[in-house]
Amino acid sequence: MGKKKLCLVIPSLQAGGMERVMSELATYFATNRNLKLYLVLYGITREIFYPIPEKVIVHKPSFRFNKKWRVFFTLKTLFFLRKEIKKIHPDSILSFGEYWNSFVLLALFGLRYPVFLSDRCQPDKALGKFHDRLRKLIYPKAAGIIAQTEKAKEIFLGQFGHENIKVISNPIRDIKSRSAIKKENIVLMVGRLIKTKHQDKLIELFIRISRPDWKLVIVGYDHLNQKNSGKLKKIIADHHADDFVILEGKQADVEAYYLKSKIFAFTSSSEGFPNAIGEAMSAGLPVVAFDCVAGPSEMIKDNYNGFLVPLFDYKHFQEKLELLMTNEDLRKEFGKNAREDIKLFSISHIGEQYLQFILNNNK
Repeated sequence: MGKKKLCLVIPSLQAGGMERVMSELATYFATNRNLKLYLVLYGITREIFYPIPEKVIVHKPSFRFNKKWRVFFTLKTLFFLRKEIKKIHPDSILSFGEYWNSFVLLALFGLRYPVFLSDRCQPDKALGKFHDRLRKLIYPKAAGIIAQTEKAKEIFLGQFGHENIKVISNPIRDIKSRSAIKKENIVLMVGRLIKTKHQDKLIELFIRISRPDWKLVIVGYDHLNQKNSGKLKKIIADHHADDFVILEGKQADVEAYYLKSKIFAFTSSSEGFPNAIGEAMSAGLPVVAFDCVAGPSEMIKDNYNGFLVPLFDYKHFQEKLELLMTNEDLRKEFGKNAREDIKLFSISHIGEQYLQFILNNNK
């Protein structure tokens, strides 16, 4: 019996949570001797920021996407995707991306390959009338849908009426300590600089706490053409906070930031399953996060391994953050609990759930 062919489909592997998960899964799948693994990148940039094993055969368009001729190049990309999938002739396809999954289904319309979809954003997020209607029409054509949380499954059942929805959380990397990295009084946030992450509010409340022996470090870059870094820099400059609020931009070695920090603060209001929280917990950090619709509550047990704060209650968020900054024993207790609890999301456990669902559950 020959090897099964599994095709992973995603716009790019640029720096981001969805892309990191795909990279982690590809690395785990590559250890399976009974699989032949393919990766198709079809987005505008097709960037590969995260490492992938040599065993993975990568397919990318040979043409550049010209935004001035968006309709033409969108259609060209659609036909590229259809042609490559037919050439690969996979046993199963895994596609990531709430805006992109419909595109993949359209590109493969009429072909008999089982396609499994995973949306990666807040499950009740409106994507606009066109995308919302398209998803309702075309998602039922998928072989299966992967929800990141039970809440997401509940919402998807109402939206799509699909009979084959499986809850599989994100894999979380095991972040091991490094003797060369020492802990500092750092509150860390990791996330793209977009409006729904609310880094501006985090900076303002950190400044109000006014503890000069602590620093706030934000790792992330501008995204979605929002250009928020300029806004954040202005807030920092206006408060003369350059010495203790630091924007680090995009970083390849994010692990080093987790390891030298003492607290993780996450003010995002819209998530599917935030990898950054899981990675912070894996590094033994207590987390303060908003209890948005889905995601944080899957990992954080309030007042045990971190704090879940009612959405947009910045006063409460500030109080919990300051409590952790001033209480070393509580930080250590929460951090120890966090590191133990997050083991439930190991790559071997989550990766195997994916394989069982997408290879043994075809229509």
